[in-house]
Amino acid sequence: MVQKKRKGTIRGRLSDGTPNPIDIYVGTRIRFRRTMLGLSQERLAEALGITFQQVQKYEKGLNRIGASRLWDLSQVLDVPVDFFFDKMDEASQSNSPRKISGFQLSDSDVPYISTEVFLRRDVMDLVRHYIQIVNPKISHNILELIKSIAPINGSDTNVNTGTDDPGSAIDSDIKYQPFDESDIDDTKD
Repeated sequence: MVQKKRKGTIRGRLSDGTPNPIDIYVGTRIRFRRTMLGLSQERLAEALGITFQQVQKYEKGLNRIGASRLWDLSQVLDVPVDFFFDKMDEASQSNSPRKISGFQLSDSDVPYISTEVFLRRDVMDLVRHYIQIVNPKISHNILELIKSIAPINGSDTNVNTGTDDPGSAIDSDIKYQPFDESDIDDTKD
């Protein structure tokens, strides 16, 4: 049986088959913290419910670490998850497959939306009512309507007013209140 050769990177490795430099760096941070706590690979493995060979592979960057395992490591080693990425050298960062490919999102691709907007009462009210729409055609039409009147391509020009002030289409006397779950009236239809 002939096996097909895979194109591109294999499970996050570089094109030459070597481990991803970021996986190697994270592994060194695991080893550093484990050593500082005086834990053996066997003891860490036992705490994680894995074999010590798996810990060895993590520490060498040979095996990638999933999000849930990284979370478990942070809990067992008593560090925040970002500890594993702290002070990463520029060489490791620049050799990641994403950097090598040149992929980069521009600011216009992904507009910044503050998470605070989701705490606004009007936004919560809009979402709460929208998800109660049973007819998919109606919900689609409402979504298209909202898209048609929202600022286009991240521009600050408000379609309704033609001004650069998105708040100018809103009654300036309205004060937005943060969402409070006690405001929900479950008795209404």
